[in-house]
Amino acid sequence: MKIFDSELKVMEELWAEGTLSAGQLAKRLQEKVGWNRNTTYTVVKKLIDKGAVERQEPGFLCSSLVSREEVQRSEADDLVEKLFGGSPERFLSAYLGGRTLTPEEHARLRALVDSLE
Repeated sequence: MKIFDSELKVMEELWAEGTLSAGQLAKRLQEKVGWNRNTTYTVVKKLIDKGAVERQEPGFLCSSLVSREEVQRSEADDLVEKLFGGSPERFLSAYLGGRTLTPEEHARLRALVDSLE
């Protein structure tokens, strides 16, 4: 599921708070990014149409239907496919190339790779 930057702002609020009314979302996003109420409602509508957000009545209550992890995984898969021909090895090589990892980061990455085998 492709989530655009504007949609991610709404999702971040829902992931942080759970269920919020559209009015609460509009108020939060007006304070944080300067959106007007109509902008927030338009973005929420797009997320509902995508199946990422559920709206409940009464009160136009919005809640996320997808987790942060699901969106991260989907976005990462799209990035790897688009820029690295679907190769996780090429992605990691490009991302980690020239970086110095701390011993702790190295150990966590090693443990992650080992757990996938």
